[in-house]
Amino acid sequence: MADHDAGPVTEKANVLKVLLKQRHLQGHRAFCREYDKHAAKIDDTLKGGYPSKAQFYRWLSGDVRGLPYADHCRILESMFPGWTAEQLFQEHTGGIGFVPEPPSTKPAAPAAPPVARAEGMADVTAVFTTRPEFSHEMPPHRLFDDADSISIVGLSLNALCQQYSDRSLTDLLENGTTVRALFLDPAGEYIKAREREEGLPQDVLTTLTTLNMQTLQRLQSKLSPSARENLQIRTYDEPVRFNITVIDNDTCVVQPYLPDARGVESPTLVMERQAGKPAGLFDTFSQVFESMWARSTEVTA
Repeated sequence: MADHDAGPVTEKANVLKVLLKQRHLQGHRAFCREYDKHAAKIDDTLKGGYPSKAQFYRWLSGDVRGLPYADHCRILESMFPGWTAEQLFQEHTGGIGFVPEPPSTKPAAPAAPPVARAEGMADVTAVFTTRPEFSHEMPPHRLFDDADSISIVGLSLNALCQQYSDRSLTDLLENGTTVRALFLDPAGEYIKAREREEGLPQDVLTTLTTLNMQTLQRLQSKLSPSARENLQIRTYDEPVRFNITVIDNDTCVVQPYLPDARGVESPTLVMERQAGKPAGLFDTFSQVFESMWARSTEVTA
């Protein structure tokens, strides 16, 4: 699969990203396997505590304040002997093609305390004012590449059907990824109500949704027999309230549909399941998806 993080030699990055690319561990799935190997050496109970995909890519982009939790720091320092967690998250200005040596002869910078998650955030790890702002920071290829499962419900599901390539989606499905796509019924009553609410001409959303469904059906027809069952397409005819995307049972992206506003103007919340923590909004919205999926209607060819 293509390396979407590759760029010109002058690209800036933090040290962690450069070292991961050197070892071909810049993909989330490969990183998690390596993370678990080192977690088992430190404390077997830490296995499976690797960062979610969204959190991992924020680490690589430098979009973090302070340091990750202490357990993450311990495992990263085990993965990269000679480097402290503080040094791994420093900006590397030598160009992404240059791999630095561990600064073992340099005195370590004073350890900064791990950044504690704000109380009351209930699994919410990022909030964006609009959908385009979210898509800029977390484009579909970062969300979906390497995913084992994708469950998505909304209106027309443009992120999956228009912003993610057919080839990439085909590769995922052929390699065992399961995708559940739940569209607002283009022949139902509530899509017409949404058109009126957004002030759109009649059948604009109906046509778009139908085309997106046909895109997935056409892709499904070209899959190998064993992979076809990995893609399930269904519809629902209810008031459209949220666009919900659940990835690998650890990351959930939620966008409400606002009255009198197009979907792209929706604020976007990113939630990540917190191991060992009380249930938060991740569980709330993943259950909303499961409930809607259970009462939906299968789309057949």
